Amino acid sequence: MTSTSTRRRTAILVSGRGSNMTALLAAAADPACPARIDAVVANVPGAPALDKAAEAGVEALTVDHRGLGGRKAFEERLDAELRAREIELVCLAGFMRILTPWFVDRWSDRLINIHPALLPAFKGLDTHARALAEGCKIHGATVHFVRSEMDTGPVIAQGAVAVLDDDTPETLGARVLEVEHAIYPQALRLVASGAYEIDGMRVRATGGDPAMPAPLIVPDS
Repeated sequence: MTSTSTRRRTAILVSGRGSNMTALLAAAADPACPARIDAVVANVPGAPALDKAAEAGVEALTVDHRGLGGRKAFEERLDAELRAREIELVCLAGFMRILTPWFVDRWSDRLINIHPALLPAFKGLDTHARALAEGCKIHGATVHFVRSEMDTGPVIAQGAVAVLDDDTPETLGARVLEVEHAIYPQALRLVASGAYEIDGMRVRATGGDPAMPAPLIVPDS
């Protein structure tokens, strides 16, 4: 079992309902998990994720990106709130703000994100519709370290689903979301354990952690 004193203090940044946040909270509820969720921060007042976090006994707070004098002021306030809580790792979970290089650099290799596509394919939005339009047979999700360029950074974990002939963006997205819920906790456990190394754009597990690599998940057609 991981000692409470050695568990990495982690914050989750959200903007909406917090689907992936819920998966991370559930994983971190296990005392053996090397990550401990100490705070959930929303940039949108009243985000549904805040109530879910509070119900789980996690501090939930809002740093509204509006009315703080611009992106720099917002990120400085966000950074201050995280550091005041001695946060060591930050997970983006449906956080709908593009962070500036200033913030990303301050949290370099301690800031991770999940993206609903198999990066480097389909950066940006509408990933499921774009995968269908391109005729992809495999689609999925990626957890990666954040870099200043959007949807880039060393890949920590990926999971995939088969694209079915009758898929719509909604049905495909629902299956990919299940993959997200599986691989994000795996990736957080790996990063919090410290049993990995970064080599350029590659992340290698160094302790035999089963979270690396993530399994290929292909449902029955």
